[in-house]
Amino acid sequence: MYQNKVNLIGFLGGDAEVRNANKRSFTTLSIATKSSYKGKQTGQYVAETEWHRCVVFGKLAEFAATLTKGAHVQIEGQLRSRELAVKNFDFKRRVCEIRVGSILKLDRAEKAGSEDQDAGEEPAA
Repeated sequence: MYQNKVNLIGFLGGDAEVRNANKRSFTTLSIATKSSYKGKQTGQYVAETEWHRCVVFGKLAEFAATLTKGAHVQIEGQLRSRELAVKNFDFKRRVCEIRVGSILKLDRAEKAGSEDQDAGEEPAA
């Protein structure tokens, strides 16, 4: 049995970018996840941020295109790697990215405006 599954919860580092290649439209996302550990020498906690390149295709890419910097999301997908030829050099660079299968927006719904909240109260005299 084989399994290639990635599940990330993090924040978008920038607005989603819609791109076109080979007559195909897709959306790319840059997601930051954080972890921390206690350093042996200092005893202080050290935080590390890891950045993940995510690629979204199809109808889901249309939704992903609406996401903006700072959005809190959960991403599920598959880890993929590909090689890119480096211009003016004689070698290739390997890029790892997540091919997204589902996106769940974790941001809380925005609160109703203060006008809506005050509508049920009697005006002060």
